[in-house]
Formats: sequence, C-alpha cells, structure tokens
Amino acid sequence: MRSVHRLAVAAGLVAIAAALSVVAAPSLPERVVTNWDAAGRPAGTLSRTAAVWLPPALMAGLVLLLAALPRVDPLRENVAAFRPTYDWFVVVLTAFLFVVHAGILAFNLGYEFPFTSLLVAAVSLLVYYVGAVLPRTERNWFMGIRTPWTLSSDAVWDRTHRLGGRLFKLAAVVGVAGLAFGEYAVYLLVVSVVTVALVTAAYSYVLYARLEQDGDGSVGPGSES
Repeated sequence: MRSVHRLAVAAGLVAIAAALSVVAAPSLPERVVTNWDAAGRPAGTLSRTAAVWLPPALMAGLVLLLAALPRVDPLRENVAAFRPTYDWFVVVLTAFLFVVHAGILAFNLGYEFPFTSLLVAAVSLLVYYVGAVLPRTERNWFMGIRTPWTLSSDAVWDRTHRLGGRLFKLAAVVGVAGLAFGEYAVYLLVVSVVTVALVTAAYSYVLYARLEQDGDGSVGPGSES
C-alpha cells in the first residue's frame, strides 16, 4: 500500500464525518453541547453550524498539514524510512477525531451516555498507539519526542523513544483503569501523560549529557545509534 492510499483512508474518514454532519444537522438543537466537565456534566456549547462543520474542517486541515510536513522536514530521508508508520498515525489520529465528532453528534441527538468516559477511553487508546509507534520513528522535526537532545543525537533519540514507548503505554493503561474512578479518570490520564512527557524530556537531557561526558561518538547530528 502506497502512502497516498493510506492517507486516502484518513480522507475517507473526513468525508464520512462530513456526511454524518449533513444527516444530523436538521435534528440538532440550535446550541450543541461540545464541552463536558470531569464529572460528565455539559459545560459548554457551540452554535449548530459551528458544531457540525468545525470538526470535519479541522480534520481535513490536519490531514492536509500532516501529509505535507514530510516534504518540508530537513530530515525527510529519515521520515521516508518509517513513512508507513507515519501515515498510519495520521489515520489513527483522524479516527480519534472522528469518534469524538460522532460522539458529540450522538449525544446531542438524544443518545445520552457518559461522554467524558468515551473521551478518556478514546484518548487512552490513542496514547497507547503513540507508545506502540514511538520506537519505530526515526529522528525528524515533526513527530516523536522532540527535545534539543533527541534532535541532536540518533542514540539519544532511539533510547528516549524506546523508554517513551513503554511509558506512554503504561499511561494509557492508567487512563483506562481510571474509568473505574468516575470523574477522577480525566485527572489520572492527564497527570500520567504529563508525567511521561516530563520524564522522557529529562531522560533525554541526562542521557545526552552522560554520552557527551563519556566522549561517546554517538552524540552529535547525524550520529549512528
């Protein structure tokens, strides 16, 4: 399967989202609930037009942007090495946004359910997928754990992403387990993901400093892991 075919899957999800908007729009209220608090209570609305068309538009813009980024990445050769992984990430991210959009439409059509639980579950699955693909990414400017130290060394990039892959999977498990704790699920997921981001950033700095101090030849732009 070529890159254009994989991205066509993402484009298809955008088209389906737009079709759902067309079908649902006549039955939606003038003000559509689009925000919920941690306890699952509606906390914000948008006009029907904005709620119906903004999500598909954002999805389309995101797909176009992510499809174009590899062409302008100074390390585009590295992106080419894991292009299938990159493309499927675009598809999965688009699918996540599709689920959120469909959930908002369903809720406002009268199908009441704990929307916050749906969101936590969807985000947790997305985070788990991120953890699965991180170890397969090569050094680039747009995808992955991008710190000054990972971008300066292939060795630091690879080892940080292996650690990040395991930790993001763990954060996803915490997020799913948090569903048993009601309104605290959101906080458990957010704290877990932020903690992983901070830990991996700190790890990349410490690892880079240690390799540089040891005089390891793997430190430096274009170095081998």
